[in-house]
Amino acid sequence: MIYLTCDVHNQSLNMSYRSYHDKSELQVTQEFIKLLEKYNVKSTMFLTGKCFTEEWEDARPICDHPLVQIGGHNYYCFEPAIVHRLWGKLTRNFSGPRIYQRHDIKKTQEVIFQRTGKRATAWRNHTLLHGPNTESILAELGFKICADEVRASANGPEWHKDGIHNFPVNIIPDYDHIYHADRTEAWVKAWVNEWNWSDDFGSESYYIEQWTDLVLTQIQTRVAENRTVNLIIHPITQYICDKLMSVERIIKFIGSQSNGFYSELPMGK
Repeated sequence: MIYLTCDVHNQSLNMSYRSYHDKSELQVTQEFIKLLEKYNVKSTMFLTGKCFTEEWEDARPICDHPLVQIGGHNYYCFEPAIVHRLWGKLTRNFSGPRIYQRHDIKKTQEVIFQRTGKRATAWRNHTLLHGPNTESILAELGFKICADEVRASANGPEWHKDGIHNFPVNIIPDYDHIYHADRTEAWVKAWVNEWNWSDDFGSESYYIEQWTDLVLTQIQTRVAENRTVNLIIHPITQYICDKLMSVERIIKFIGSQSNGFYSELPMGK
């Protein structure tokens, strides 16, 4: 089974790629959904809380779409960053104090319910920044699954002692592995060298066509081995690269296979 997820941010977050696109992330995601419709593909989409309070008219058609289920993706998204950096340096927990992290998650959960009438049960932290209190807070608030980790060998949800399942992404992610917007070859090289950055798929970045070929190979291999696929795609990244042309190849393949929402995951303790 293939599980496609997407991360979508509010405009006021002012991400570094903001000047490289002419539409908001929510507007681009509406175009992305047309591809889901074309190939009958389901997606669990993680929206930031401010999408519901600041851009609801553009978020509404996404939330109402039958091929989309909504998950939570932080309200403040670790802003102001300097405060989180200082807290992370002092405590090795970039997420902030437990009381703050719980407030952020609960606020996101509540605005989703207020707007949609549905309770989000899946969560992904912004930029995959997981903290030592994440599982216990999510379980306390009624979430069932968290998808912060990137691990190539993962094969489905994994029970955590605090009462929630973690579901690692097991296909090479797009944002951190594609040259796009301000992520030029020179920028990526400097970033990797400065922070010694890598994830479970290494530190390399690729141009969109190369990355798409890698993703399709990885998905096809896992499908042939009858293993679970969990991938993350940012519609805005794909739009900046080539106006969603390459990602259509991925969605087309997913549509030829069994695919589902996170809520349809088989999960035992």
